[in-house]
Amino acid sequence: MDDDDRPRRRLPGQDLGAASLLAGESLESYSLDELDARVVLLETEIARVKAHRGQASAHMRAAEALFGPRRG
Repeated sequence: MDDDDRPRRRLPGQDLGAASLLAGESLESYSLDELDARVVLLETEIARVKAHRGQASAHMRAAEALFGPRRG
């Protein structure tokens, strides 16, 4: 497995990339239609992240069932 394929560990409070940039962006220049489109895009991304989190959680439970709980 290449290092690029491995999940990256993040420290609490660590920058989450594009999400951090979006959270601080001014919305003043957006039209109502642009805001609506942004909401749809963000809701779609939230659903994608939740689905991935569910898969990762299932993977972790399967690993714990096989190898025992993680330590540390």
